[in-house]
Order: sequence, then C-alpha cells, then structure tokens
Amino acid sequence: MFGPQVPSVTADEVATDAYLIDVREPDEWAAGHAPGAHHLPMMEIPARMSEVPTDREVVVVCRSGGRSGQVVAYLMGNGWDNVHNLDGGMQSWQAVGRDVVSENGQPAQVL
Repeated sequence: MFGPQVPSVTADEVATDAYLIDVREPDEWAAGHAPGAHHLPMMEIPARMSEVPTDREVVVVCRSGGRSGQVVAYLMGNGWDNVHNLDGGMQSWQAVGRDVVSENGQPAQVL
C-alpha cells in the first residue's frame, strides 16, 4: 500500500513479543483491540513520541492499515528504524484468528 519506504508485516508475522501500538480513536480501541497493545491515538503521536520504543520491534496498527502507515512514515522520518505497519490493520488481525479484546464489556469487534 505504501511502497518499499514503509515496511509492513502481516498479522501472521507479528511476533508475540512485538510492541504493538494501536493508533485508532478511543471508541475503536474500546470496541476491540489486540491483547497487550498500547493505545496511542494517531493525533497524539507527535506529543507522545517518547513512548515509542527504539530498542525493539514496533508494529503500528489501525483499522485497515492507512493511518498506521502514515504513523510509521512519520516515525521513520523522525529517526525510528524499528517500526512496521500492520498490513490490513485490525481487520486482517481478526481475519486470521488473532485474539481481540474489548474495554467496554461488550463482545470484541473491530470498528
């Protein structure tokens, strides 16, 4: 989707110990996200970049891969070389059978 300048991984390729950053909006996060993911909405990235690790694999995720690809490009432009876009986002994560949990007490769903 973003070409060779934005490295991507598929949902099947995400290591269990990867640092997963979910850049979706709070309602999307509450409805369903990957267990162990860290919520860091896209618009908060510039102010919260210090929370993004530089010493381990970081996978950025949104609903379908568009917003997360923009965040990966932004982070790479600011010196991160350990970031990857989740190809297909949470939709592909759920489609391959990876776990999804909710924060709102309802059955988890990807919005």
